[in-house]
Amino acid sequence: MSPFHLAFPVYDLSITRKFYEDLLSCAIGRTSDQWIDINFWGNQITAHLVEADTVVEPTNPVDGKEVPVRHFGAILEWEEWESLAKKLKNHGIDFVIEPYVRFKGEVGEQATMFFLDPSGNAIEFKSFKDFKMIFASEESMKN
Repeated sequence: MSPFHLAFPVYDLSITRKFYEDLLSCAIGRTSDQWIDINFWGNQITAHLVEADTVVEPTNPVDGKEVPVRHFGAILEWEEWESLAKKLKNHGIDFVIEPYVRFKGEVGEQATMFFLDPSGNAIEFKSFKDFKMIFASEESMKN
């Protein structure tokens, strides 16, 4: 798989760096006084300094939860997902959606959790016991 790149707004670079580097254990790459490159599970995400934003982010209902429409994240191995969920709970993270398994017994069953970084960017971490389910659909399972 090719790594992806994502740029996103943040309000404080030092707090952002501490969150991604210390809490999520992400390596930091190139930096300036306006942005930070972050190794996010092998992908390059770049935090760009902006002034505070007052826009309310939209959500969509999924599995009875309000999922932030604008979000990013990583798909982890099941054990790594469980370990991160425990670490975040122990750290006192205020989850937008608490860690749980959604679509139980259905195509695409997955573990998921959502939380916000210090600038309010929504992050989702998910896992599949079978990575073949990442792109599976009802139609693909019939074949």
